[in-house]
Amino acid sequence: SEVPPALAEAWRAPSAATPVPVAAGPVVVTGDDSTVTGRDPLTGAPRWSYQRDLPLCTVGAGWGYALAVFGKGAYCSEVTALKADTGARGPQRNSDVPPGTQLLDDGYLVTATGSNHLETWRSDLVKTQEYGALRAYIEPGSQPRPDCRHTSVAVTPGRVGVLERCPNEAGDRLTVLHPDDSESDRPVAELSTVLPGRGARLVALSDDREAVLLTDPTRLSVRGPGGAEVASFPLDLPAGDLAGDPPGEVVPTTRVPHAVLWWTGSSTVALDDQDLHPRWTMPGTLGPGTVMAGQLVVPVPGAELVLDPATGAVSRTMPVDRGGYRGPVAASALGPVLLEQRGPVLVALR
Repeated sequence: SEVPPALAEAWRAPSAATPVPVAAGPVVVTGDDSTVTGRDPLTGAPRWSYQRDLPLCTVGAGWGYALAVFGKGAYCSEVTALKADTGARGPQRNSDVPPGTQLLDDGYLVTATGSNHLETWRSDLVKTQEYGALRAYIEPGSQPRPDCRHTSVAVTPGRVGVLERCPNEAGDRLTVLHPDDSESDRPVAELSTVLPGRGARLVALSDDREAVLLTDPTRLSVRGPGGAEVASFPLDLPAGDLAGDPPGEVVPTTRVPHAVLWWTGSSTVALDDQDLHPRWTMPGTLGPGTVMAGQLVVPVPGAELVLDPATGAVSRTMPVDRGGYRGPVAASALGPVLLEQRGPVLVALR
């Protein structure tokens, strides 16, 4: 019911296949090498495990399942849903997403990202959409831009946004798809427009807006009908925050009540969940943060900050000993346990 007064490490486990902590139902799910494990959140003790003779690409969650994606050949092609409470096998499917994929759950559908191909699935793992380069085309011309590279992907219920870098186009292209309105191999686009310049990142979507990080000058561009800019907010970000494309084609964000928390690489920015304008910024963070007991908890070097969700004001600081780890921290909470993904290791604090 409240954020604890102090935090200490309760347990840790290797989990290189989870880019963010995965809390599914009553368990914390870890994935490493070829094994997916559902763990007691308080102790880390295994409650169930599932193993194949294939390497894991990634692990996510949706619809009360842990979703395990295994690699086979050149693709992350073997997808298995595991009941979160028991580990029992549920729906399965074959997929065509490339290595590096991440799973994005919008509450209704799950989208698997990819550098040149993405897919969206419903709860029985039937594919509702695929976009990009296809291994086998059922109908020629079904995909509008198969030669473009996907550099960032974001989701919200009923909408999947993808930023594309296409040959012979001067700027990156913003495309928003309706993932459940089409035959799976013939995507339906709400909008597609070329942005000014390259090096952009798609940060977040709302019901009718898209927030895009643009450079030269650095700013958050909020797009509206047809992809036209409706607002622009200057940003003062270090060069390192703008370098390259985000791993897994996903900008680090966390959805919390009334806001989207965006980690730029050096700061956490709270965006309004409706019109996506920046509400406050907390510099010097290690990740976007999460909600615990109705309050925001944001990782910083050597600590977790407890913030007011409306203003970003710090109410207190909880020291956290991360040893020699200095990298990004993705956080989530399950009951009284705060979970930190530190590179290939998941750490539980309470």
